[in-house]
Amino acid sequence: MSKKENQRVFLRSRPGVDKEPKVENFGCEVCPFPEEPGNGEALFETLYLSVDPLMRCLMNEDSGVVYASAWGMGDTIKGSAVATVIKSKSPNLEVGDLVTPKGFSWPFQLYTVQDESSVLKLENLNRKNASLALGLFGINGLTSAIGVMERGNIVPNSNQTMVVSAAAGSCGSIAGQVGKILGCGKLIGICGSPEKCEFIVEYFGFDEAICYKTEDVHSEIKRICPGGVDVYFDNVGGDINNAVINCMNKNSSVILCGQIAVYNDNVPYPPPLPADIVELIAQREISRERFLVLNYPEKFMHALSFLMDSYKNCQIKNHETVTTGLENTGQAFIEMMNGKNIGKQIVKL
Repeated sequence: MSKKENQRVFLRSRPGVDKEPKVENFGCEVCPFPEEPGNGEALFETLYLSVDPLMRCLMNEDSGVVYASAWGMGDTIKGSAVATVIKSKSPNLEVGDLVTPKGFSWPFQLYTVQDESSVLKLENLNRKNASLALGLFGINGLTSAIGVMERGNIVPNSNQTMVVSAAAGSCGSIAGQVGKILGCGKLIGICGSPEKCEFIVEYFGFDEAICYKTEDVHSEIKRICPGGVDVYFDNVGGDINNAVINCMNKNSSVILCGQIAVYNDNVPYPPPLPADIVELIAQREISRERFLVLNYPEKFMHALSFLMDSYKNCQIKNHETVTTGLENTGQAFIEMMNGKNIGKQIVKL
């Protein structure tokens, strides 16, 4: 094949540990086309990129997490992606195969050479639905499903009430639907706009929605859930977290998935809670421990099968916000961090 122009996205500057990132922190430029693949390697064309809140941590000099390293200044940024094989010297990869990386390790560029050991083949997807590997059938879906299954303490037919923050996002929308499938009686989502509130009710099947920008979260939960909250899938932390916990029942469960409200603050993860919330959690014996899906590798296949079956049977709906063009990766990330997306935010190359 004739060599094509290659491009990459790189870290142009750091926003600082307690400042909001900007599009200008990212750069996009022409870069060398990869050398010929060696034995056991393949040349890939990237089809889709995933932008995730974790990327905010990797923009700092110290990522603050043990499972992903910070990006170096000027380095090609890395994350999750879907790619296709265009030339192979691996007996296990053929031209046209679709793959996703093992871990958060794919270079954000058009063409790259990778070893066969660093990728997973997507056996059940095709080019039309390959982006599902980044959301519903990827780390977001696994995080949501395993989080609810392992930490939600849902008892079928017990009429439990579940609240999800950032409910229109990739993890939140999936977590809520999983909670309903597992038997929650009432499902409430918290979002940042009336449009998102309407969407999660009409499309994702939430029973009620609260817009935290125009409504008082605590009073609305009290009104909607007079019997209290049993399960809380927390994506944001901050004041919303405190408002929900104030409404939680004895022996209820918080699934601590993310804390996007404080990702731009220089605080430990998870951030410390106000003294009154700590006391309330102890009094009501609310379970609230940090959840990291990577600690449950033995649960991955079961959760993935559950998600695929639920999607096939129309019990779970998927939605994506798609930005086109490698050069718009930074913009897609900033918009996702500011809550502009519904469902999974991806970049189509």
